[in-house]
Amino acid sequence: MVEIAPFLMVVIIVAIIAYSRTQRAKYRAGAVARDDAETDQLRGELRQLKDRIAVLERIVTDGDRNRGLALEREIDALRDEREGR
Repeated sequence: MVEIAPFLMVVIIVAIIAYSRTQRAKYRAGAVARDDAETDQLRGELRQLKDRIAVLERIVTDGDRNRGLALEREIDALRDEREGR
């Protein structure tokens, strides 16, 4: 029985490693799926915010035409600055 014990230990160690790797792979697959869903949600929120900003810009710039042109220039300058132009 002494000769079987080292072989049995090796088999048990291999089984433990295989099990832990399978569990880790399942966990990572679940995390990726959650990340994709969260990314899609954040992209949707970003799109909504951009639309709202566009509406606010239109409201601000469509009022008094002279004041609107000045604000429009300021907004364009800020955009250019942000984009590094």
